[in-house]
Amino acid sequence: MDLLRHLRYFRAVAEELHFGRAAERLGMAQPPLSRHIRGLEEELGARLFDRTSRGVRLTPAGEVLLAESEELLARVERARSLVARAHRGEYGVLRVGVPPELPGRVLARVLTAFAAEAPDVQVELREFGTAEQVRLLTGRELDAGFLQHPVETAGLVSEPVTDLPLGVVLPRDSPLAGTGPLTLASLDGIPLVLFPRPAAPGLYDATLGACRARGYHPPRVVHAGSPEVVLGLVIAGRGVALAHAAVARKEPRVLWRPLEADALAWPVSFVRPAAAPHPAARRLAATATAVLRAEAAELSPGGAVSPNPPGAHGGSGESGTPEPDGVPRPWDVVYAVRRDDD
Repeated sequence: MDLLRHLRYFRAVAEELHFGRAAERLGMAQPPLSRHIRGLEEELGARLFDRTSRGVRLTPAGEVLLAESEELLARVERARSLVARAHRGEYGVLRVGVPPELPGRVLARVLTAFAAEAPDVQVELREFGTAEQVRLLTGRELDAGFLQHPVETAGLVSEPVTDLPLGVVLPRDSPLAGTGPLTLASLDGIPLVLFPRPAAPGLYDATLGACRARGYHPPRVVHAGSPEVVLGLVIAGRGVALAHAAVARKEPRVLWRPLEADALAWPVSFVRPAAAPHPAARRLAATATAVLRAEAAELSPGGAVSPNPPGAHGGSGESGTPEPDGVPRPWDVVYAVRRDDD
């Protein structure tokens, strides 16, 4: 028995208290309607209507079913609506990976812009390095992520790569303190504070290669897995760090100086699985890419060069190509942050 359909028939009769008017309202003949009601009564084992020459009225069992069916049918309609919205990417939970090095202001701008478009999508942020994100994206444990390039993106769809220019984080009392741009060669002989290689092997190697090619040969590389540890090491005099300007704003004992326009940038792109992607990921991808491009333009008025050569961002074939523009983006986000050790 199609219980939901029978309940709708029942409610029409209960509200009209007349089989003929109920049948007309439902757009059907009266005899089939009567058969459906009798079938419902047999299914429930109770008489729902008293039928007399003077009319139709609900029995006590019918009164109970009328009250209960209203909430039941409303929940079914709500479920249908939510399922349809989730299918369109307008509702649900979106699990997004972010590397510790992604500037907080960039992430805040992405979430704020997305929140203006999708109020019923909950973005659950999980902090992982690029290598771990690739593994989780491939295993469908993440729905999307911000990856640092170069990295292999087979099986993933990547938005266009955006180069976020880097500067140097120094102790405020450093001999290199000042206001103008620095060259990488001016850092030669100073230890470098950098993220651990396993977090993003391709970017790690490309960054060190670009430093050496431009005259900076760090005598030692000190590893730090979070911006807070980076700042602590810089303050303690353990080295200088390559980072975005936003990192230095957290701590008055350090300062940030830009690098010359032909220096370094860290390439970032928004990536999602190619097979059966989360519907909301396409929407967030468009928002994230627009924010990354705007951020890069603000940080690099003269332009910056990525530490890896053109075409080395990783990926090949269809899995590394962006989808066409024009993805609709009408919605907003509620979000929570999880670290990889939660």
